[in-house]
Amino acid sequence: MPNAFEQPWALLGAAVLVLFGLLTYRSICPQKRRWWQWLIPLAVAAVGLGLDFLVVTDLEKVRGTIATLLKAVENEDCAAVAGLIAPDYSDSRHETKAQLMARCRQELDGQTVQTLKQRGAEIDLSDWNATVMLNLFIRFEPESRIARQYKAVALARVRLYLGKRPDGNWLIDRAELLEVDQFPVSWRDL
Repeated sequence: MPNAFEQPWALLGAAVLVLFGLLTYRSICPQKRRWWQWLIPLAVAAVGLGLDFLVVTDLEKVRGTIATLLKAVENEDCAAVAGLIAPDYSDSRHETKAQLMARCRQELDGQTVQTLKQRGAEIDLSDWNATVMLNLFIRFEPESRIARQYKAVALARVRLYLGKRPDGNWLIDRAELLEVDQFPVSWRDL
């Protein structure tokens, strides 16, 4: 079902319909024209845009968490990454958040990531959980260890599991690496 908070276009379309209705009314009943009638479609449009800007939905919060994560990895900021990881994090390779963050500091030590781009995300959202499938384009710094040992550009497919916290924030509970350059891999292969 469409969410009015995520789609302001429905109310903007309604504002256009109200405008057409107003124009029709003013042409049929010219004696009832008032200057304030023009404010009605503007008010409907303002409500639509106001709802979009003032109300942050869960989907927008999940997208924001993913965007912040990608920016933190691109900037090689492990402290920012740690703020997005749930305290009870675990995956197939890392049993705790501390192990993941140690690996993050090891891999992002020095100049590693030059560019990190998201190529579409599939988000499956429920009340308290979200699953995000990311297709990533990664360009490594030419002098980095990964670029020297593997190659400078990689395509990766990652599945993230996020959980909603009582304060309304979404944190990453689990991350699984699925593919690198269209070859199936897992954390244990790295």
